Amino acid sequence: MEYYSVYLKPSAEKDLRRLSPPLVSRVLAAIEGLRSAPFPPGAVKLTGAQRVYRLRVGDYRIIYEVNAHTREVTVYYVRHRREAYRSLP
Repeated sequence: MEYYSVYLKPSAEKDLRRLSPPLVSRVLAAIEGLRSAPFPPGAVKLTGAQRVYRLRVGDYRIIYEVNAHTREVTVYYVRHRREAYRSLP
């Protein structure tokens, strides 16, 4: 099985620093899961974008892009659901 490379944008790293430690561990586990399954159950493709998806972790959303040709996953944001869709890539 080939794995995808996962990259965190500086905005995602900044978002992670703002979260509580138990929530950070849940989010990082979900992000690590994207390495082997970039389209897990519950991942939803966002309308208006070609390769941008969201993954739900409680009240938070992981907004990420999948490039199947280079086998890369880029995480843009990890934000609360009320703020997650305001500044999409």
